[in-house]
Formats: sequence, C-alpha cells, structure tokens
Amino acid sequence: MNAAANHFSYSRHNSSGFTLIELMVTIAVMAIIVSIAAPSVSTQLANQRVKSTAATLESALKEAKVESLIRRQNITLTYNNNTTNVGTINITDDNSNQVATYQYDAKSIIKVGSTSIAFSPNKTAGATTYTICDSNTAAIGQQIEVTTVGLITTRAGGTC
Repeated sequence: MNAAANHFSYSRHNSSGFTLIELMVTIAVMAIIVSIAAPSVSTQLANQRVKSTAATLESALKEAKVESLIRRQNITLTYNNNTTNVGTINITDDNSNQVATYQYDAKSIIKVGSTSIAFSPNKTAGATTYTICDSNTAAIGQQIEVTTVGLITTRAGGTC
C-alpha cells in the first residue's frame, strides 16, 4: 500500500519569488496610477510658480514703496519677462541707481499695461493691476493691485 501511495504522490516546489505575470500586473497598475497623477503634479508645480512669482513681485513693490519714503525720492519698479532663463524685477531711484533686483522663474509671466510703476515719497503710486500667469495654462493666475495711495493687495484670479 505504501508503494501505491508513493506512486501517486508528487513533489511540491516551494518558491518564495513572484511570477512574471504578477510582476507585469503590478507594473501595469503602477503605470496607470502614474499616468493619472502626472497632469495633477505639473499643474501643482505651475500653481506654485505663480504663487512664488506673485510673492516676489509683492515684496518688490513693498520695498519700492518703503524706499521712496526712506529716501524721500521717486522709486521706480520695472520688470522684464526674460524668456531665456529668469525674469527680473529692478528697483531704481531718481538717478537710475540700482536699489534692488529680484528674479523669478522664466515660465511665469507678468502681464500689465506698463512695465514700470513709480512710487512717490508722498505715499502715492500709479494705479496698476499686475496679473501673474504661467506657461502652463492650467495654472490659476494671481493678481496684485496697486492703488493710487500705494495700497498693495494680492488675490487669486485674473485672465491668463
């Protein structure tokens, strides 16, 4: 009887690895998840660039306003959407002396009618609204408004 039982038994191979099919299914699921997440990540990066550029511009505007009061002279802020590397924001005094320079990502775009604004020591400025956009059109724009009395406010929105 033992001989008959041994005749029909088969040996099992214990393996601790994964089969090729299991690995292929796992890779396919991961590829689907990555393809869904990739557009969201690029939009988030674009939104972060817009916010960063808006914060940089707001800081530069506030510095220009304060410098005009401290120096008791007109201070001018200009920007240049340099498409090669970085955009630049320059603050200069009445004698065209450089007061400060800021840089922002070249993928960010600042839109406004005039590329310069002047702050006076009597706490006034040219009323201007800046719209900050990104080369990725899915990004949400930011607006920075400067009133004639030099009040600087930031809000989300704007037409890019």
